[in-house]
Amino acid sequence: MNKTLARLSSDVPGLDEICGGGLIAGSSYIVQGRPGAGKTILANQVAFAQASRGAKVLYVTLLAESHDRLFQSLSTLDFFEASRVGKDLTYVSLFRTLREEGLEALVTMLRNELMRLKATVLVLDGLLNARESGQTNLDIKTFVAELQGHAAFSGCTVLFLTSARIDESSPEHTMVDGVIQIEESVFGSRTARHIRIAKSRGSRALGGFHLFEITGRGIVIYPRLESALAFPSTSERIPENAKRLTTGTKGLDERIGGGLPEASVSVLVGPAGSGKTTWGVNFLRLATPQSPGVHFGFYETPERLGAKARALGIDLESLIASRALTVIWRPLTENLLDKLAYDLLYAVRETKAQRLFIDGLAGFERATVEPHRIVEFFAALTNELRATGVTTVSTWEVKELSGPWISNPSPEILSQLDNVIGMQHERVGGTLRRSITILKVRDSLFDTSVAEVAIDGSGEGLRIVGTMPTDGTVTDDGALKR
Repeated sequence: MNKTLARLSSDVPGLDEICGGGLIAGSSYIVQGRPGAGKTILANQVAFAQASRGAKVLYVTLLAESHDRLFQSLSTLDFFEASRVGKDLTYVSLFRTLREEGLEALVTMLRNELMRLKATVLVLDGLLNARESGQTNLDIKTFVAELQGHAAFSGCTVLFLTSARIDESSPEHTMVDGVIQIEESVFGSRTARHIRIAKSRGSRALGGFHLFEITGRGIVIYPRLESALAFPSTSERIPENAKRLTTGTKGLDERIGGGLPEASVSVLVGPAGSGKTTWGVNFLRLATPQSPGVHFGFYETPERLGAKARALGIDLESLIASRALTVIWRPLTENLLDKLAYDLLYAVRETKAQRLFIDGLAGFERATVEPHRIVEFFAALTNELRATGVTTVSTWEVKELSGPWISNPSPEILSQLDNVIGMQHERVGGTLRRSITILKVRDSLFDTSVAEVAIDGSGEGLRIVGTMPTDGTVTDDGALKR
């Protein structure tokens, strides 16, 4: 028989998910990390969330710092409500008690306060000081055991905060129900914050490190995508006769069997200037309020994208105004890999998008601080996009203007994509001409000949003008020849 454990909702985005459903009510947790890592913000975010639900919270500090400085820092965060302090949340400093009377007196004070307030959440900030006050491991073990016993008797959940790196064999580590590690690591010239559930009794926590950031909301955690979405959120449905979605590029649908299969993931591979972004604008111009589209890009600002569309004779502003199109720009600066993915998936689900253009996939690759993750990350992302039913087209830029690609995208990534379209510059005589080649369309017949494409301001953006034979002449057909 499966038994469901009572859980606390933390209101820390992502924390409940990586904990396997939330903190277990009546359990004890160690939250450890260096000074400045975010322990105090995390604990107060949980405390205010519980207070807003009617719980009584006791926040005890074993530090020499005054609570005024703590409140001053917390007041800049959205979750802080000064009106709850002294009412639903009681802050008490027991630093002097610990220093002058020791651990036994501290336990007595905590027991009395828990009973007086009928608290269901206890935060003990400064476990390091308590450890240093004990003469032996037995003293620490006794302290933790007695405090856990009093808390468990009243159904109180305990968070021990410490800046010490507690060894897994330490008495505190072995006795508590969970251990949450918070770290800030240096990668080259940048830093990244990670959180890890190192121990979790009674929960199927998401393993490994997960990125997080501290914002005006407090701590926001982005569960590692390949762990959180190891399997898509919904089962992919593949009908016998999959519908096709027109590309918007004149002459291309005929070459790929009638259009892109719905809910497929495609990539346009080519050098700068080959027409990849123009292809995407062409694809999105067919979006409607009933069949919306999303543009998720790293290179073009919304203003530049609008100017590019106007030069093609496409009114992007009207599409945005009618809510047929949503444009999201994430500058190619310092990004968090998983945050990008969740922003993208949220936009697709929120708008119920049918068309998605990602310009380009290398923006995700540049965002990662751990390159070994990228293949698994893309597997989770593409599987989830298919599950949402959106038809996705992405771009990947290579260095070569023409000829064979030396800087190919990883074969492990290309194998996860349903359709691959190459866009290049072909030398014809003394000029370069843009060309397009269908390299892969999953489960479909397609024309493998090299086609010439033209870009103009006719309102169609990009179109196929003919097949480019080896003798340098172009046949004006643009259709599939058999």
